[in-house]
Amino acid sequence: MSLNAFMPGARFLATLSLLACSVASFADASPALIIHNAQITTQNPAQPGAQALAIRDGVIQAVGSNEAMLKLGAEGTQVIDANGRRVIPGLNDSHLHAVRGGRFYNLELRWEGVPSLEVGLNMLKEQAERTPEGQWVRVIGGWSPYQFEEKRFPTLDELNAAAPDTPAFVLFLYSRGFLNRAGMEALGIDGSTPAPKGSRYELDENGNPTGLLIADPSPLILYQTIAQLPQLSTEDLVNSSWQFYAELNRFGLTSAIDAGGGGHLYPRDYAGSRELAEMGELNLRVSYYLFPQRPGEERSDFRQWAEITVPGRNEHLALEHGYETEGAGEFLTWAAGDYENFMSAQPVQTDAMERELEPILRDLVERRWPFRIHATYNESVGRILSLVERIDAETPLDGLRWAIDHAETITPENIARIAELGGGIAIQSRMAFAGEYFLERYGHEAAANAPPLRAILGAGVPLGAGSDATRVSSYNPWVALEWLITGESVGGTRLLDDNNRLTRSEALRAYTLGSAWFSSEEQVKGRIAPGQYADLAVLSEDYFSVEAEAIGDIESVLTLVGGRIVHAAKEFAPLAPPLPAPSPAWSPVTRFGGAWRSDRYTRGR
Repeated sequence: MSLNAFMPGARFLATLSLLACSVASFADASPALIIHNAQITTQNPAQPGAQALAIRDGVIQAVGSNEAMLKLGAEGTQVIDANGRRVIPGLNDSHLHAVRGGRFYNLELRWEGVPSLEVGLNMLKEQAERTPEGQWVRVIGGWSPYQFEEKRFPTLDELNAAAPDTPAFVLFLYSRGFLNRAGMEALGIDGSTPAPKGSRYELDENGNPTGLLIADPSPLILYQTIAQLPQLSTEDLVNSSWQFYAELNRFGLTSAIDAGGGGHLYPRDYAGSRELAEMGELNLRVSYYLFPQRPGEERSDFRQWAEITVPGRNEHLALEHGYETEGAGEFLTWAAGDYENFMSAQPVQTDAMERELEPILRDLVERRWPFRIHATYNESVGRILSLVERIDAETPLDGLRWAIDHAETITPENIARIAELGGGIAIQSRMAFAGEYFLERYGHEAAANAPPLRAILGAGVPLGAGSDATRVSSYNPWVALEWLITGESVGGTRLLDDNNRLTRSEALRAYTLGSAWFSSEEQVKGRIAPGQYADLAVLSEDYFSVEAEAIGDIESVLTLVGGRIVHAAKEFAPLAPPLPAPSPAWSPVTRFGGAWRSDRYTRGR
């Protein structure tokens, strides 16, 4: 198959043909599923709202009134009463480290949403008692000290008291990590242990490490520590990925664009998700970008990967656009990385950035590989754009999808340059978890426009919303949506200016249709309309009427991917698909699940 068949223009034409054929073939066919008595947000300008919808062959067949849709039913049609609940297009995270998240999920105790440090430490203590010898308790991101009633970090004494004999590691963003004594002993860390460049171990007055690991600004010390911890067996890895994707379905996520991630090597570390896709059990559409892991060898890695995969190749046996290579990202070269550690000063990049990045970008453009680049600071964005402009003048991008990720401090001038080059900007909820530290370092005026949402929308640049989970923020999309709408961190600190917040409709659009642009799927995802993928969520609360500060508590009570029920709760619980028990049996997921659920934990139990 020609590489051109995978390019956005070809995809668009093929999609139009598919939709035309689908609508015609559906005219006399009865639906497999009808959902009625709903408040449907379609995001279709021609039909903004509806009461019911019909699904056949994994796509939306028709949308309309209860009466009209129910008339389409025939013997064998499944009919679901939505009980007046809000129905939205399935959420799509434009930047979620989903494959890596699945790889580690069964090993991790999650603190996202935990209301107090006391509860978090009690959870850690209980998990330490359940964890067998040779294994660790690990809390790897997704939380902020400001979410706790106590508004502070755990102390090392508290960590040692909660897990006196079991090794434990707690990661806070990519800024610092906490190792208990048992953890330092297990890793052999002492006063003579060197730290990677740009990182350090905190030392006491005697020159001995205390257990605090500090990224200043490089997170390599944190990556290094995670890499040394025990991994899952092949069987448990598949189970872990299965559990994680089911957890994402719980929040109404039906798609994710995976940006790769540090310490995550392709194709080796993608085995769990790949096997689920080949089994037809991957219940989330995943488009993944490839992230090189060897500083100085990035160009070689991309050239090697170009021999074994192409953008747009789907590896899912049962789901179109189910699991496919999307392109190259997010660190195209490590020399271009500008770490978002707001507890440390902005990093200064050397001339090696341009020297290493330009040939990689040229290769990607020549091969027609979509690409995305991590850039926290405007200075980095500007230098990247100068390269892209130079390459475009010689080898036109000509509609090739590319994007800047994060862009917290991007200026209107650089936004305009991205618009001119046909790029997009993917923003994430990192500020909801690190915003207090950004505010302290850069001030209120900078925080009010980090990132400049209104300027991006005003420039007409494609805007995709997401989380950057699982380490620097929570994977819960409703927390990200609440931040976009209220402008507040998870600790309640006002960050975004009133003139820089999104309406509920704009935020939802960015988390659905906006994100679909980044995988060239905006013609088949993000709307509830005939011919669109039947990816949708029935919500626990009405997103459009619930108090803004309660948006983060919303979950899905019924999630469909390709017309298939992948999650069901509350009155729809009898429809829930079977899910294997988490493995190994001592996994924190067995006891606590993932993101905070009060029904899974009782204080003092």
